[in-house]
Amino acid sequence: MMNEFYVGSEVGRLRKVLVHRPGLELKRLTPDNHASLLYDDIIWVKRAQQEHDAFVDVLRGEGVEVFYLVDLLREALEASPEACNRAIDSVVDEMTVGQGLVNDLRALCAEAMPSQLALILTGGLTREELDGLGMGRRSLAHRMLAPMDFVIPPLPNSLFTRDASCWLYGGVTLNPMYYHARRRETLNMELIYRFHPMFADAGFQFWYPQDEVKRLDEDFGRASIEGGDAMPIGNGTVLIGVSERTTAPMAEQVARALFDAGSAERVIACQMTRDRAHMHLDTVFTLLDRDAVTVYPGVVDAIRAFSLRPGDAPGTIDIHKEPSFLDAVADALDVSKLRVVPTGGDHFQSVREQWDDGNNVVAIEPGKVVAYAKNEFTNARIRDAGIEVLEIDGSELGRGRGGGHCMTCPLLRDG
Repeated sequence: MMNEFYVGSEVGRLRKVLVHRPGLELKRLTPDNHASLLYDDIIWVKRAQQEHDAFVDVLRGEGVEVFYLVDLLREALEASPEACNRAIDSVVDEMTVGQGLVNDLRALCAEAMPSQLALILTGGLTREELDGLGMGRRSLAHRMLAPMDFVIPPLPNSLFTRDASCWLYGGVTLNPMYYHARRRETLNMELIYRFHPMFADAGFQFWYPQDEVKRLDEDFGRASIEGGDAMPIGNGTVLIGVSERTTAPMAEQVARALFDAGSAERVIACQMTRDRAHMHLDTVFTLLDRDAVTVYPGVVDAIRAFSLRPGDAPGTIDIHKEPSFLDAVADALDVSKLRVVPTGGDHFQSVREQWDDGNNVVAIEPGKVVAYAKNEFTNARIRDAGIEVLEIDGSELGRGRGGGHCMTCPLLRDG
């Protein structure tokens, strides 16, 4: 019998996936604020929505059951008063909105319909919107804001549902993310996993945080991990990129939780250079088939790989430096040699296509992937390797630096 929520590989048949359709949070991007919200440019949101709808149509056409983040968030808030209280506590206190506004804003959120509260939690709230409700006259913090300044900032990176949580075999991590601009994405995922009826009796584990009561914000600013760096590749192995966004202490934390539960027997920690162009492992490396990968050689060839395994003494970890990252992956997958598909084109084309997520593809099943059509040289090489490529337009979606792998959080995938 198949579990309702279980991710046993990167290429096994994809059955359930969580995505986020571009919305209000991306309409809030401007030339003045996009950099602080971790975007390189502003986005034509209507076109991005059309591209995302086409992406979802491809997934559904392949038999994948698709869930939307805002729908699940709204349904979690509808199902549980505790979820609403937790949401409000997470975003509205004296240190985030100021003493003079906290009571009024908490009351506003408490009285909001679940659909409105879900929109605030993803799309944010401006001073002008509160002014229209006659709020904030007694708040110094509020009165010092410009009309379009955010009282509650939006979460435009919610588009990349891969990052806020990691499904690794029979459990999930709620990720303390690296940048402040993304941390509330994890709190939204926590509300869904802890309070949505769909997950209530699903029988999965939290690899992190393991303590039900522990507040995620206790860890923000210290160890961090993001889902683009975590890949359950099968055979009891997980890859964790130690990158711009994921730290070695967090890789150890996740490895220990997996080993203690007997859910994995090997974690390959992949030490990368720290750079915006390849912020996560999945921006330079994804799987195409049981024995095939696509890589950006300029980064992947320099990865230092360390295999972590359970130690002989309880609670200990043995660490072994691998001669080669790709050889370690081949060994974990139990294949004699990987088929390696590098980013396509000449030097200029390959650099451009890595930036445009040419290596950030998502597998539907072994040997079938979804990729942005604009990465024509890389897609041609992938096809030459015998892989079927389903192309989507990503001219606007890709401006946030993420492809199909980044935009999907698998909830159920075969081994």
